[in-house]
Amino acid sequence: MSTDRHTLLQACDALLQPERFKDYGPNGLQVEGRQEVRRLVSGVTASLALIEAAIAAGADAILVHHGLFWRGQDGRVTGWMKQRLQRLLAHDISLLAYHLPLDAHPEWGNNAQLGRVLGFEGGAPCFGEQNLGWMAPLEGLDVPALAQRVEAALGRSVTSVPGDGRALRRVAWCTGGAQGYFEAAIAAGADAFITGEISEPQAHYAREMGVAYLAAGHHATERYGAPALAGEVARQLGVPHEFIDIDNPA
Repeated sequence: MSTDRHTLLQACDALLQPERFKDYGPNGLQVEGRQEVRRLVSGVTASLALIEAAIAAGADAILVHHGLFWRGQDGRVTGWMKQRLQRLLAHDISLLAYHLPLDAHPEWGNNAQLGRVLGFEGGAPCFGEQNLGWMAPLEGLDVPALAQRVEAALGRSVTSVPGDGRALRRVAWCTGGAQGYFEAAIAAGADAFITGEISEPQAHYAREMGVAYLAAGHHATERYGAPALAGEVARQLGVPHEFIDIDNPA
């Protein structure tokens, strides 16, 4: 079974509606490859390691969360950019990338999928830039138990700032580098906040506001949306799909 590049792009755009988002780079087709798509590979970031693995897997198209092009970057095709583009173009592989639209999708997005993986029921987007942050009710867990759940589900250690030890009734989360959403999560009524990264100010906010903060890794929290989306699109179009997870400690 196969599809064509345009149909693949249309299917992704129809689900994610990227035109609704103000983003940090272009969403959709970033590198044009061959017209026929017989095999789709998904991954988190369009790194050289992922591109090489996709070539070995026989991919005609790659779908990622973190693409190659970002607002404000140096536009010269040298160094790592040249290497990545050179391999894609040499093997005629298309690259599709969706950033905030993939974070936001209510079923296949990073936040929806992280909530599923962590077992949070009844979650919904309710805070942060473009309403990307999610919150769900939480019963019967203290901060150490919540941290243990996150570590077990994601397979990595968590940096935890425990807050004031209050009962956890509402947990908020936003995948990746969403440490700047912590204050918005507090204002929305969160007792604990989970994201990928932590910067220096957040530890102070957690201690002063009493709200727990858990940093579980940028890559670790964002490795569920791309395969969920690609798997759904591949199912719709009848093409094989493979998720390739390139380990990243960040």
